[in-house]
Amino acid sequence: MQKWVRVSVAVLLTCLLLGEASAQGALKKRLAPPKTPKGQCCDEVRSLKVQVANLTSVLEELRGKQEADLMTIMRQMMELDQLSRRQEERVTEAESKYSEINNRVEIIQMQGAQAHTRTSSEALYDCASLYSRNYKISGEYKLPADDYLGTPELDVYCDMDTNGGGWTVIQRRKVGLSNFSRDWKQYKKGFGTIRGDFWLGNEHIFRMTRQPTTLRIEMEDWEGETRYAEYGFFTISNELNSYKLFIANYSGNAGDSLRYHNNTNFSSKDKDNDKCVDDCAALRKGGYWYNCCTDSNLNGVYYRNGQHNKHSGDGITWYGWHGPSYSMKRVEMKIRPQGFRP
Repeated sequence: MQKWVRVSVAVLLTCLLLGEASAQGALKKRLAPPKTPKGQCCDEVRSLKVQVANLTSVLEELRGKQEADLMTIMRQMMELDQLSRRQEERVTEAESKYSEINNRVEIIQMQGAQAHTRTSSEALYDCASLYSRNYKISGEYKLPADDYLGTPELDVYCDMDTNGGGWTVIQRRKVGLSNFSRDWKQYKKGFGTIRGDFWLGNEHIFRMTRQPTTLRIEMEDWEGETRYAEYGFFTISNELNSYKLFIANYSGNAGDSLRYHNNTNFSSKDKDNDKCVDDCAALRKGGYWYNCCTDSNLNGVYYRNGQHNKHSGDGITWYGWHGPSYSMKRVEMKIRPQGFRP
């Protein structure tokens, strides 16, 4: 009996131990993390890659759309800018046409007024006309532009004292600081300073001598003696005819040394229009109505006292007084209308 009890107890203990071991194994299985199958892991990676690729594609699409929108905006801005410029051009063109029309109206009005001015002898185009308006003090004046008469604004020096006044000075040599060996354009336009040495300009002289004109030339030597030559008729032709000189009716005490230059074209250092084989403008170093070459050279080199008689022909010479080698101290050429009355 006792033996059977011991066997039963042993069997019961064995069963209990086996049950506990089985329970612990089951508990371990429940607590251990589940294992992910290898195939399922690769699928998730591929899914993530696909999502990244999709996001990248969406970003690129957005970037492309943004660039396209930016280009569209820039194109629209350029079109607006071009449209604005065209509008500005139209406005400018309209303003220009308006200005042109307005200018034409003003010119017509001015011409009407100047026509009256001209008939009343009040136009200001030389020193004689200034004198007639009671400007009787010698000095520098500004002649206003006159489109009707075809005269620009011009600074002139007026001699209102000599022989009744009204003289417009067209040339002066007294200082010696201005070079008179100039080209054609400079002699055409004029150069120098009105209160010093200057040439008024062939174009201005031509315009002023379209009416009957008198020329007076005044000279002074280095001993202080003065003489003059006056021509009752003086005119020059236009540029097309090389500002050809025409003079007549000499009077004075200096000698008629300009007669040799009558009916002669004007020459400058770059335009040889003389009647000689030699280039007189180059030899005489000035611009003048050279024949072949000179009996006078009023636009020659200014030689000072001590040098004035050491050079042959290229100084400021007047053969009828001191011959070809004596260079004057002072010379003035001046004009006024033949009909001038002080």
